[in-house]
Amino acid sequence: MSSFFCRDCFASGPAPPPRRCGVCGSPRLLAHPELDRLTVAHIDCDAFYAAVEKRDNPALRDKPVIIGGGKRGVVSTACYVARTFGVRSAMPMFKALQACPRAIVVKPDMAKYSRVARDVRALMEELTPLVQPVSIDEAFLDLAGTQTLHGAIPALVLARFAARIEREIGITVSVGLSDCKFLAKLASDLDKPRGFAVIGRAEAVSFLRPLPAGAIAGIGAVSAKRLAAQGFHTIGDIQDCDEKSFARRSGTQDLGLWRLARGIDTRPVSPERETKSISAETTFAADLARSEDLLPILYGLCEKVAFRLAKSGFSTSGVVLKLKTGDFKLKTRSRSNLPPTQLAARLYEASRALLQPELDGTSYRLIGLGAASLHPATDADRGDLVDTSLARQKAAAQAIDAVRERFGGKALVRGISLTGRRD
Repeated sequence: MSSFFCRDCFASGPAPPPRRCGVCGSPRLLAHPELDRLTVAHIDCDAFYAAVEKRDNPALRDKPVIIGGGKRGVVSTACYVARTFGVRSAMPMFKALQACPRAIVVKPDMAKYSRVARDVRALMEELTPLVQPVSIDEAFLDLAGTQTLHGAIPALVLARFAARIEREIGITVSVGLSDCKFLAKLASDLDKPRGFAVIGRAEAVSFLRPLPAGAIAGIGAVSAKRLAAQGFHTIGDIQDCDEKSFARRSGTQDLGLWRLARGIDTRPVSPERETKSISAETTFAADLARSEDLLPILYGLCEKVAFRLAKSGFSTSGVVLKLKTGDFKLKTRSRSNLPPTQLAARLYEASRALLQPELDGTSYRLIGLGAASLHPATDADRGDLVDTSLARQKAAAQAIDAVRERFGGKALVRGISLTGRRD
């Protein structure tokens, strides 16, 4: 028999639920035919950075708050009050302040946010060992097999967890519950903030059908445009094809998209989060166009990426260059199939070749560099009998990293970062 429970006092009863809890009067009642069988959750902290700042400064509680940089930066997080004015994450700061002139802008404090995130993560790990972080403020959990341990179904355990986060840490979270990661992630966005939404297996296909094809995990703007050109505008359009027809019409062999369109996602919740990208970027105080200005900055980004690769235990065989023009148009350029490396000089050689054709007088406000096609660190910079300089380059890079780790990132600066010298 289907049942419901109250998300505030946790009283339960048989479905259908009343309009309000008979014990505490709360309208926050949760009912679903599959409530006692679903175990995969996606938990997302609500407007995380802004919520932490409001917690620490009660004077901000009812104010529109934006977390971000200066006027030339972008919005990292906007609280829900600011969002009512149209402010969104990644919006240029000047546009955010035009939309909400009375917003209070707070500079990000990543060290503080990381501490709070660790506190949240620790409470997640009390529920289940299967916690897979997605970012600083969200994670997947699988509570299968924990009902005896907690004495309650996963849905009720998660509701108690959300209440505990609010009570002990002082921020709120939204919960999505389903039988797989894809649907749980979609569910967590349905009822924000302080939300708890459920998508069951029986309703998955009908729920997904009207959504745009871009709602499928892994489909970005370019892929969505390509699918639309083939007639796949909604997830329902994909559902109407069999596997072979979809592959033939879409031109993709990734049938995982076809399965996700039916709510089929077999990816496990894995505590070992795969590192998908390592990157660095910087926004300039004033737009830059000259090579003598941009190339030194690019080398500095190469050093940051190289250091992060080494610290993460990876090398890369590809680079992605990101450029944002003064009028906010985004360009990306990439190069792949390089010998795996962790060396800044080699990253610079590849990324400089990507940047040079773009130095046509266009002014840029942001430049970024990302490592693509990650490999184990053991694959990095193996060299051969012809490349006799490699051992010296590796030794020099390791020595510089050791000094910077001990004395700070600016303890040693290569001349190229100061003068723009190219070799």
